[in-house]
Parts: sequence; structure tokens; C-alpha cells
Amino acid sequence: MVLLAAGPGAADMAFVTNQSSSDLSVIDLGEGTEIRRIDVPGNPAGVAIDHVGAAVFTVSPETATVTRAPLTGAGAATSLLLAGQPIGVAVDSPRRRAFVSDWDNARIWVIDADRMQLLDELPTGGAPAGLAVSPDGRWLACADRDADQVSIFDAETLALAHRTATGTRPFGITFDPQGRLYTADVGSDTVSVIDPQTGAVLGQTPTGARPYAVAFAGGRGFVTNQYDDTVTVFDTETRLPAALIEVGEYPEGIDAAPDGRHVYVANWFSNSVSVIDTETLQVVGAIATGDGPRAFGRFVAAMPAKE
Repeated sequence: MVLLAAGPGAADMAFVTNQSSSDLSVIDLGEGTEIRRIDVPGNPAGVAIDHVGAAVFTVSPETATVTRAPLTGAGAATSLLLAGQPIGVAVDSPRRRAFVSDWDNARIWVIDADRMQLLDELPTGGAPAGLAVSPDGRWLACADRDADQVSIFDAETLALAHRTATGTRPFGITFDPQGRLYTADVGSDTVSVIDPQTGAVLGQTPTGARPYAVAFAGGRGFVTNQYDDTVTVFDTETRLPAALIEVGEYPEGIDAAPDGRHVYVANWFSNSVSVIDTETLQVVGAIATGDGPRAFGRFVAAMPAKE
């Protein structure tokens, strides 16, 4: 299947890390095609978009590097070598900071997003994975997989605010538009919902086998289930499952279009991105990528509208 163009002025792009081919697929989501491929050594997995800096950050665990590349492809990429095993990345664009989780050493690196220099380190629980910054910029959250918890920091001061127990082995982590925090708990087949202000767990939603990451559109959550080749859809207010959508093989990274009309799923074993219509909850397209797309993080960028 091929996604039809989204309409005049549509210019959203996806930046999908391909771990097995060590590169980045740049996809025009309006046209539904890959338009270029960028070499990223070291089996990249983590990804984040910096809209203020017009850049995409990728993390390569094998070479222990974080790389910053321009969204437009014009200009050189810069990299920073880190002493550990980086995996997840998030960007606090207004404060010009990037955060990278260190799987081996239970910490988050704080990096100057422009100069690509190390600024600080924040302690976490064991095997920190996914990172997220809240929509209002108040909170930084980290999924501490081996500690079965999240660490929540004040994003301004970087002081620890809460450590909150989740389901078993949280991996992907995302804030919804209302500012609630969600973890994909790969060991208990649940999504945990947390109030970052109080650190309280608000509830849990059952998923398919081995949930990996969560995205939001139209008042619903969308969860990739690695072992089921599906996406669980749930209502964010009732936290009840609403649908189960079949996608490609071994779905992992997931993100939503800025207008909420589509959700995009990176299928690691299918070398594709599935496109879900968020109104009909049907797969309406599949876009070819490089080998082994992971797209762990926020990988959809709103670009300037086409003339």
C-alpha cells in the first residue's frame, strides 16, 4: 500500500532510525515516500526532533554517540562521544538542552543542544530507556526499566521531583497533550498513567504482548505491541481499550502527525512504517525504510508548508 498525499501545504516529515543498516530514513509523509537516506554509524535507535533548532538528534548505542543533523539536510552533522551506552533521547528545545539516557550507568546526560557539549548528569534507576519532556516544558521523565519505575525531574532546575513505581520493565515513555505521563511496561503488558505533579499512578491499561511505546491523537492512546504485530488503541479518559490494529512485523517506535490525522509505526522486522488513520482506525499505507527501523522517540517533524 502507498499513502496518498495529505493535501496542499502538507509538509510533515518522519526521521526513522534504521538500526541494522546504520542510517536514517527521511520520509515525506505527504507523499508517503522516502526522499533520502543519511548515514548514521553505530546502529542508531533513539531519535528526537528539535523544532527550535531545526535539527534531529539520533543515538547510536554501538558507538556511544549522539548525533545532531539539520532537518533540511543542508549543513553538516555533529556528534558527541559519550562514556556509556546511550539509548533514549529527548529535547527541551526552548532551553536548548538535549537529554540522553545511559543504559549501563543509571544516569541521564544533559547536553547543550547547540554546541553539543556535556553539561550535567542526572541519576536514575537501573537501565534508563525512554525519555520525554512534558508539553508545557515543566517536567523531564525517564523510564527506569530495571527498577520498574519512572524518575521525574523539574525540567527547569533538573532537581528530582518523584520516583514512581510502574508496571514491570517500563521502556517507552510519553506525555499526552494534557500533561499526563504514560509508560509502556514491556514485562507486564500494561501502560501505566502517572500524574507528574504528584507522582501518583492514576491507573493502568492492558495492552498486547510486549508494549514498546505510546503516541496520542484524537483523545486516544496508541501502543505498539512488539510480539503481537499490533497497536492497542485506548481512550485516554476511561483508559479502556478501544481497538486493536494489525500493523507490520515487530512494531516499535510510534508517533503522531501534528494535526492528529495519522499515527506512524516503525516496524523493525518489516522494514516499513505503517500509517494509521486515527478516525477510522485503519492502516491506510505502508512506507519502505532502511533495514531495521526502530524510531525510538519522537520522529515526526512539522516542516514549513510547501508553496
